Order: sequence, then structure tokens, then C-alpha cells
Amino acid sequence: MKIHEYQAKQLFRKAGVPVLRGHVASTAEEAGRAFEELGGALAVVKAQIHAGGRGKGTVKENPQQHGVELVRSAEDASRVAGNLLGNRLETIQTGPEGQTVRQVFVEEGCDIARELYLGIVIDRAASKPVLMVSSEGGVEIEKVAAETPEKIFRESFEPYAGLRSYQVRKLCAKLGIGGSEARHAEKFMKALCRLFVEYDCSLAEINPLVITGSGEMIALDAKVTFDDNALFRHPDVKE
Repeated sequence: MKIHEYQAKQLFRKAGVPVLRGHVASTAEEAGRAFEELGGALAVVKAQIHAGGRGKGTVKENPQQHGVELVRSAEDASRVAGNLLGNRLETIQTGPEGQTVRQVFVEEGCDIARELYLGIVIDRAASKPVLMVSSEGGVEIEKVAAETPEKIFRESFEPYAGLRSYQVRKLCAKLGIGGSEARHAEKFMKALCRLFVEYDCSLAEINPLVITGSGEMIALDAKVTFDDNALFRHPDVKE
């Protein structure tokens, strides 16, 4: 079972994985009000569909409109939401038919210093979850795996024990993360690994994962899918 980005971020926040403030909207007017409620100088309007590649994706009815756009006013937020809602967004993962956008997520902006990739899946060969990270954030991970696989680093972990500190240090060293940023990374990675196990996930992916100018690690995106066979243990997620 898949959920939308804004729903995944609700789970992240509950689990102690840092995310930005945002509001979901189903009309252009709601998107404008969401921008005003956030109170910042800029925000991002994101189409909510079950597919990646939204930033480069285009609306079939209006090819000039992408699935993710930076806005600087309530009027801009309303305009972008109006272009997205009720229309079909075509991305690299949707196929040519696209997916209809029924909701948008209006999220506050942040000071981005670095973009990374982070994902957790089940390693069937090792019978364990595996945490994968890469310095190539914001790029389709399939492209990175095909063209520069040496830039993807992996650490498998025991579900009952979680990710260990020495494993975080190894990954941080490979990503060139040190000092206070490494301390933020340890808290972040361990929290996400706990969420993955506790919710019986089959995938948890953040692309991009950003490091801010102040050294904080924040999930700028969130993609989560669950093992359908375990949903009886999670009625809140099923709902």
C-alpha cells in the first residue's frame, strides 16, 4: 500500500524524523490560504500522486506546469494549484497516461546547503532491511544506480537492533559529513530505520534529503509503502 507525501510526513514527524511545516489543499483557494498560514516569503506547491519524478513531470493539459513549483505569494500558490488540481501529471514513473492530481501539498521553504538521497528497502538475499544513501540527491536513483553505482552506499541492519552508531559513522564518512551534521544524521537515520521496522514498511525513501545551512538534516520529500500482509497490525495506517 502506498501513501501520499503529506501522509508520509505525518508519520515522519510522529517518529521524530525532521520535516518542514506544510498544509494539504484540494482547491486553489485552500492553497492560497495555506501559503498565508505558513507566513514565509516562499513556499513550494507539490502535486500529490503516487509516483516519483514530479519536479520534472508536466501537466498533460498544460505542459508548461510542472508537478513541483516554488511560489512567492498566495496568488502564485493559488495559480499553481489551479493548474495542477483535476489535471493529469505525467512523470517518468506514471507512463504517458499520467495520474490525476486531486490534492497538493503547500510546504514552507528552507535554506538548502546540500541534497542527498536516502532509502530503505528489504534486502531479500540478506533477509534484513538495508539503508542506502548517496550524494546524488534530487536525481532519479535508478539513473544513479545505472550510471554511477559507486556513489550509492549501503548498510544492512538487524530489525530488532536497528541501525548502529558505527554504521552511521561509516555512511557519514563516505558522504563527507562530520561534526554537528554527523550528530544530526545519526538521530535522523536511526529514527527512520525504527519507523521502517515498526510500521512494516517495504520502502521508505527521501529524495532529496537536505542538509540546511545550519547543519540540520530534513526530509524534503517522503515516499513510503507498506507490506499489505502486515496492515492488520496497523489499523491507523489502513484507515
